[in-house]
Formats: sequence, structure tokens, C-alpha cells
Amino acid sequence: MSEGEGRVALVSGGNRGIGLEICRQLAAKGIAVVLGSRDERRGREAAEGIAGRVVAHQLDVADQESVDRIAAYVEREFGRLDILVNNAGVAPDGGQRGVEADLEKVREALEINLLGAWRLSRAFIPLMRRNGYGRIVNVSSGLGSISEMGGGSPAYRVSKAALNALTRILASELRGTGVLVNAVCPGWVQTEMGSPGAPRPVQEGADTPVWAATLPKGGPTGGFFRDRRPIPW
Repeated sequence: MSEGEGRVALVSGGNRGIGLEICRQLAAKGIAVVLGSRDERRGREAAEGIAGRVVAHQLDVADQESVDRIAAYVEREFGRLDILVNNAGVAPDGGQRGVEADLEKVREALEINLLGAWRLSRAFIPLMRRNGYGRIVNVSSGLGSISEMGGGSPAYRVSKAALNALTRILASELRGTGVLVNAVCPGWVQTEMGSPGAPRPVQEGADTPVWAATLPKGGPTGGFFRDRRPIPW
């Protein structure tokens, strides 16, 4: 019996980059994976390339109706969700400065990076609590660390700092329920968002999110991790 047999995971933004590699690594552990993709056709194509039980479903984290549809699908088809990886994200303002920020780009980043993760968490926490088990992984960034905050990319930085705050809130409120909530920084990874010149291969970037998604009972909650180690908020 594989370590993840019987578990079900949902990964948002799962059709490429770090999200796709997270799906691949979870499936390799025997976990049934729902690959959420804004473009369902691309999601299906991505899922076909992964060994294991992986199904694609349309998911736009900025659309509450889309979130409601995937929540209904997961409950109907599986009756449970053990792992939620809030991976979908945008970095719309590279090169911009806070003093002259495009507030529409700030709004876009908050809508997807923060509220998208919040919508999915709200949708699935009741199911996790009902089963007494859950792992919520918020894919954040060191650029959202308040203690190390600098200038540039203000929309992305603020949205990830807010996602970290959400992580702390949910972890506190769910303590003792069997649901663990953590934020992770995958590092600078060779993806479309990170650029081909980034130092980390996608397999390395996905390692900590998968680790947090498969924590044992009694594992950490309310933490911020990179390379499986705590980093400053």
C-alpha cells in the first residue's frame, strides 16, 4: 500500500510550472489528484502526462461560481478532500515601485493570490473538518516576508504578505481539528513566472509544498517554510 492511498488532493493552477510538478509528486505517492486549471483543455492535456490517478477540472480561483462547481464535484466524486494546495498565482507588476504602483495590478494580485486561496479554503474546510483531517498549503514567497521586505513588485509582495496573514489566521482557528495550515516559499524556480534563468529546477521547487501537503499527525501548523525549514515572516 502506498503512503497516500485513499487521500485526495486539489492543486490550483496545476496545469504548468510548480503546480504541475506538485500534482506529479503527489500522484507518485498514490494520492488521487484533482488538477485545477483555468483552461480545462490545458488541464486535461497536463493531466494526461502524469502517471497515477489525476483528473483535471476547470477552476478559476477568481470566480466564486467556478470554486463552487469544483467543490461540488470533489464532494460528489470523492466525498472528501485531504489536501488543498493553493498554488494559483500571478506576479503582475515586476519592475514597478510602490510609490507609483498600478492599483489595478494590485487589485488583480489580491484577487488571485489572496482571495483565490481564501475562496478555496472556505469551500473545503468544512469537508476537512467533517473528516477530521486536512492539509492546506499556501504557496507564498519570500518576497512577502515582512521582516525582510524591500521595494519593488508591490502588488505581488503585498498579496503574498496577506496570504501569509491568512495562513496564520486559519491555522489558529483550526488548531486541534486535524487540519494543518502552512505557507511555503518554493524559492526562485525555473518556470514561466520565475524565468528559465532561475537557479532551482521545478522538482526542487515542488519539494517543500509536497512535504507540507503530506505532514504527519502532529506536524507543524501556522508556519512559513522553505526547504522544509522555517523562514522569517
